[in-house]
Amino acid sequence: MVTATQDMSEKLANCAFALFSNRGIDRVRMDDIAASAGVTKGSLYWHYRSKGEVIHAACQHYYAGWHTQMKREISQAPTPGKQLARAIRSSVRTCLIDDANRTFTLELFTLSIHDEAVRKGWRAFFDGVKSFYISLLQQAMANREVAAGDAEAAVDLMLSAMEGYKLRALFEPKLCECGAERRIAEELLGIVGIRD
Repeated sequence: MVTATQDMSEKLANCAFALFSNRGIDRVRMDDIAASAGVTKGSLYWHYRSKGEVIHAACQHYYAGWHTQMKREISQAPTPGKQLARAIRSSVRTCLIDDANRTFTLELFTLSIHDEAVRKGWRAFFDGVKSFYISLLQQAMANREVAAGDAEAAVDLMLSAMEGYKLRALFEPKLCECGAERRIAEELLGIVGIRD
């Protein structure tokens, strides 16, 4: 059972995530988060003692949202290969094409340089993402839908390419424009051996 306190904590994390994604973490003050959530600054500090705690809560919100989206995506596909294709296409749309999500995760990379807790949280999330993709690819291979040689190596390369797109989009914004979604997805699908 979710309590009112948990609901408010989640609302605050969601508001913080939205603000961080649109304005950048450094440009968001605790006052901004409280105002966005429609609460007093004191109420915000009752739930989170510092901006660092709010950042970590926003990260958890992002991570949980990604996993929820992936469950929804793969539930709509009949086979592991089709599930993998849907998951990759969804990740391209939400992690690369969506400016706000791309901005938020890039900010997390920057914070991770000096904030060990952010780095550990991102690493745990990324390890889960990697395992998710490896499992789907292995199932698709067992189902003879794809003929990738080494599932882990293929997923490593695919995720590295995705992160490379994210970083390059800082300097080459056209790489991740809406019109690029299909091309990027096709390239990433090709890395894991799916030709759709």
